[in-house]
Amino acid sequence: MAKEMIVVEGGTPLIGEVKVSGAKNSALKLIAASILGGGESVIHNVPLISDITIMSKVLETLGARVSRDGHTLVIDTASVDTWETPYELVSKMRASISVLGQLVARFGEARVAMPGGCNLGARKIDMHMVGMEALGVHFETDHGYIKATTPNGLHGAYIALDFPSVGATENTMMCAITAEGETVIENAAREPEIEDLADMLNAMGARVSGAGSPTIVVEGVPLSSLHPCEHTTVGDRIEAGTFLVGGAMMGGPVTVRGIEPGFLRMALMKLHAMGCEIDLGDDYITVFRTAALRGIDIQTLPHPGFPTDLQAQFMLLAAVAQGNSVITENVFENRFMFADEIGRMGAQVTIEDHHALVEGVSSLQGTDVKATDLRCGAALVLAGIFAEGMTRVHKIHHIDRGYEDYVGKLSSLGAKLHREADEDIDW
Repeated sequence: MAKEMIVVEGGTPLIGEVKVSGAKNSALKLIAASILGGGESVIHNVPLISDITIMSKVLETLGARVSRDGHTLVIDTASVDTWETPYELVSKMRASISVLGQLVARFGEARVAMPGGCNLGARKIDMHMVGMEALGVHFETDHGYIKATTPNGLHGAYIALDFPSVGATENTMMCAITAEGETVIENAAREPEIEDLADMLNAMGARVSGAGSPTIVVEGVPLSSLHPCEHTTVGDRIEAGTFLVGGAMMGGPVTVRGIEPGFLRMALMKLHAMGCEIDLGDDYITVFRTAALRGIDIQTLPHPGFPTDLQAQFMLLAAVAQGNSVITENVFENRFMFADEIGRMGAQVTIEDHHALVEGVSSLQGTDVKATDLRCGAALVLAGIFAEGMTRVHKIHHIDRGYEDYVGKLSSLGAKLHREADEDIDW
């Protein structure tokens, strides 16, 4: 596909309603989980994004048949007959490590390439290994691959994670599904996507309890007792948060539908502290603002703390708020690359170690910027909507990894933007 950029005409209001797609960070893991079903599973509310395409191809290389009808995926894993994934696919996406636990649970072994994806810093996959080693998995790493075997089978264990890593929690939980006996995972990640995954696994015949809390208990079941299922992906809280930031920045009102408001409790508290009004319903959130934005202090933390995936978007809000803000990044060490790009537009951001000191400015100027990762790209498009003049956002393949029809949804809210071919090879 030809390289494209997003061209944004600044100064337009954002008003209206947008439907949130299914959660990227959930759907990827649900697709991988279908490996354990050994038949035809149906997953609804799957976003149309490039990461889903890659994960679908990963499963097809394993022998699965994957078909899509709109936002529904039908995945038949009955014919999965290999436990090795190709480097050229999985190196493109860090979520590809998600197939490791399922392959081990189904076949007793796996060979998976090291994860790729956004360049956000070191990927600590040692936590994945520690949890699974306690279950009886033996690991070797060689030439960019992880090889897992279970010479003595899988058995339940007590596992305490050093950090509530989403990926390590998911892989350990998956691997424990067919382990003999009970597995207890302490300091487990509490993200809504973990709970969504556990719900699908239980619908397949697994016995998982406590998902969404710091302690997850898995009662192992025989592989033969697992079966396909039908499941609907939860709404994408990060996509919802991104559009809410757009509404807060421009004044709104902007309503996002298809999202559980409790997923964004901390982010909504910060929006309110910055001067926004919030209206909540069972499956919608509305944000609007009549007063100036105020500076804020934010620290990213694992859920239910402030999500690192909304840090760039809130840095943008802080950049155009009155007063000073401090943003502390505790999850990814390279997540301040956005600051350099928004600085090109006139933002005043100083980086000191893992703190960003943001001095609010009254305006931004449109210019050429590039997406350095998924969330940076989404925030830069929002910055272009606020800025004076024209903004061109390059390397938008990052955005396509996680936002379905981002340009179309923003256009429906009144933004003036479009995609076009990007001929500038310097980007």
